Amino acid sequence: MTDNYSLTASQEDYLEAIYLISEEKMAARAKDIADFLKVRASSVTSALRTLGSMELVNYAPYDIITLTKEGKKVAAEIVQRHNTLKRFLMNVLGVEEAEADEAACKMEHSIPKTIVDRIVKYSEYVETCPKGGITWDNGFGYYCKDGCGDTTCSRNKAG
Repeated sequence: MTDNYSLTASQEDYLEAIYLISEEKMAARAKDIADFLKVRASSVTSALRTLGSMELVNYAPYDIITLTKEGKKVAAEIVQRHNTLKRFLMNVLGVEEAEADEAACKMEHSIPKTIVDRIVKYSEYVETCPKGGITWDNGFGYYCKDGCGDTTCSRNKAG
């Protein structure tokens, strides 16, 4: 969905913030967004005007901010991408949650949807391997302690 828009990383952050704040409070105010993103109110106003002109947010000065139908679709995709990357970093690579969240935020703006889709599939494979026991060991790396690399694993058999 974001492929239809030329959104900057900052604009994506604003959409994501509005989406997450709205999930909790039903709508967002400029102050909520500024606090969430740790930016000045003047920066929020400028971003909201731009996103409003793109018809992704409903914005009027001193009023609540909501996502348009299209804005909600775009924001949901951004949030999904972030959560997928964070989950992959934590569950597959063993990265601590705070570090995974920060890295996912940086990565989400630049990784194409096709790659995120592959990360999802790989993450699901690792989490559901019938042999189980696939893990990341900080001293050793990625391994399957129950022999998933051998031909006895139904997922590894050819054809």
